[in-house]
Amino acid sequence: MCAKRLGRQTLLLDNAPGVSASASVAGGKEGEGPLKRSFDFISDDARFGEKSWERSESALLKKCLALACGKAQLAPEELDLIISGDLLNQCAGSAYALRETGAPYLGLYGACSTMSEALNLGSILIDAGAAQNVAVLTGSHFCSAERQFRFPLEYGALRTPTSQWTVTGAGALILSAGGPGPYVTRVTTGRIVDMGVKDASNMGAAMAPAACDTLLAHFRETGRAPEDYDAVITGDLGLTGSAILAELLAAEGVALGARHMDCGSVIYDAKRQGVRSGGSGCGCSASVLAGYVLENMRSGLWRRVLFAATGALMSPTTSQQGESIPGICHAAALETEV
Repeated sequence: MCAKRLGRQTLLLDNAPGVSASASVAGGKEGEGPLKRSFDFISDDARFGEKSWERSESALLKKCLALACGKAQLAPEELDLIISGDLLNQCAGSAYALRETGAPYLGLYGACSTMSEALNLGSILIDAGAAQNVAVLTGSHFCSAERQFRFPLEYGALRTPTSQWTVTGAGALILSAGGPGPYVTRVTTGRIVDMGVKDASNMGAAMAPAACDTLLAHFRETGRAPEDYDAVITGDLGLTGSAILAELLAAEGVALGARHMDCGSVIYDAKRQGVRSGGSGCGCSASVLAGYVLENMRSGLWRRVLFAATGALMSPTTSQQGESIPGICHAAALETEV
């Protein structure tokens, strides 16, 4: 067995890559929420100066990468690799945003778990010596997601209490060998978990079992407990999914308590902003990680964080065909010291 493998799903990164820079971009609604001070850039123009919602999504991704590269003092073409993805068909948002960078590119689709998937893969490549500087990023746009997954905006569809609002935003991290940190020290790859949930307006319920499965695997294989982390951060479960996760973990004898934070639950003020169960979308956990989470780690408030973004691996076609919604969750341990 590989010395770095702690179990079936978890790897220990001996040459832990550091986060040399990060950037977070948000739309106007997100900029009115509780985390507004943690975003590097907030756009009051939902179109980001573009003619279509899909081009708007590419524009916010392009802006986010430029900000992160500027902080790292690296030009995009100097990166060894860019790993990115989004919610649009064929990951078109990322492809069109990055087509002029000149850097090698890997496109991913992990739904709302894309940021943790990209973070884990980029970290593994640097740990293995296959790259020196890797950009990992993802984003989403409310209007492009509504067009693809739900209804045209003009339809004015009513939302159920369990529904979530797709975040207009993006997050980018520049991972570097020997970077200043925080460092990615352990990564846990999730398994697909499908508990038969078919309601596309209740993705928190579809993803919570996958979050539970990955967190339990991480604790079991690393020998760590929730108490070993200052914060355990899930992505996009929202208020409904977070409550379900707490119940599922409690049944296994695990309590996250006050250290648990869900990106979809904190990016908006759910009642005041009318987003029902909270936020979702690739840009939700990405923008919260690149901004609020890393800000708290760099300030010394948090020294060790477990980041576990979740995704619903469905499509409009599978939903219309009556298929259930598979969930996925990948986790990464970030630490200020190694």
